[in-house]
Amino acid sequence: MPTPSRSIAILGCTQVISWGALYYAFTILAPAVQQEFGWSARIVFGAFSWALLVAGIVSTPVGILLDRHGGRPVMGAGSVVCGVGLIGLSQCHSVLAWFGAWTVLGLAMALTLYEAAFATINRKFGEQGRSAISRLTLIAGFASTVFWPLTQWLNHAAGWRNTYLLYGLLQLTVCLGLHLMLGKDAARAAHAALGKRSGHTLREALAHAAFWKLALAFAANSFIFSSMSVHLIPLLHRLGHPAALVLLAASLIGPIQVLGRIGEMTLARQASPQRVGIVIFAALPAALAVLWLLGSAAWAVALFCLLYGLSNGILTIVRGTIPQAMFGRENYGAISGAMAGPSLVAKAAGPLVVGVLLQASATPDPVLLGLLAVGFISLMFYLGAVRIDTENA
Repeated sequence: MPTPSRSIAILGCTQVISWGALYYAFTILAPAVQQEFGWSARIVFGAFSWALLVAGIVSTPVGILLDRHGGRPVMGAGSVVCGVGLIGLSQCHSVLAWFGAWTVLGLAMALTLYEAAFATINRKFGEQGRSAISRLTLIAGFASTVFWPLTQWLNHAAGWRNTYLLYGLLQLTVCLGLHLMLGKDAARAAHAALGKRSGHTLREALAHAAFWKLALAFAANSFIFSSMSVHLIPLLHRLGHPAALVLLAASLIGPIQVLGRIGEMTLARQASPQRVGIVIFAALPAALAVLWLLGSAAWAVALFCLLYGLSNGILTIVRGTIPQAMFGRENYGAISGAMAGPSLVAKAAGPLVVGVLLQASATPDPVLLGLLAVGFISLMFYLGAVRIDTENA
């Protein structure tokens, strides 16, 4: 069986490339697509939202496949699906083809991004899973830092079509090859033999009130993070900041996420995921309050990026570890996949809803105030889930 360090290095590379190609590139390339076709923002962003919805629909069956077969075949297949979808995207000339390519990419998201990687790690390494997830997210946190400027350069040099074509070829060559190097997992029976059967079945988890409070808390967060990932740059422009400052601020979020993950690995390694989550869920509305109240000042943008980056960075670890902490690891893939479903639906809605609101509003204040309210709702749901878990412990 491969060592954790080897598997983490493999998954770290594929996560950077997959997040960059499937998610962060869209922020840069969407305006070029609109300019070429003359489509409305509802069409361009709607297809991206549809892909996230598709990912949410298939997340539970993908999780079951990961529990049964492991990451090597499932994530390897995901690289193929992702490559085909990205190449298809580069060749589309109609709304139907645009939505068709993003449908394929929605399936690819479920097969290749964090949920699949976390299930792979938990299946391979069991009790070492939390540490391995922290180290993986440490590497993957650089995806936006690498792919925002890289995509902008490629778009200027070769256009959006060739950019997506290149990213598709990277999936079919680099990512597929790396996923096939993950090696086979130990049999599930061998894992079960290591100790007592712990945790819930998928049906038991779905009947648990804490599951749904957690799912809704993560969904509200995902609504905010997906909206800001796509619209942060135009939102900061609306607040009156120059392009150079905006791009610098957006590019710093990745390293800040990494700093947060280093802090989680060192300062909070003995704390439970539930306790870490309380601080991180509170940091997001604090960040949005700063941007809403003081966002015209450059220092406030920097403070927002600090709080937002720390929250997003560490929350990724909490999302990957708390299902095991609260519901066990035997059916981790299925349970985390089901929990991810509402989050992916919220991700689908976020960019589209915020895009429409930005177009309809003369100022960014309504958008920021709405996102702030969603952030507080997320915090309340999370505190409710943790309270139930504590009472049942």
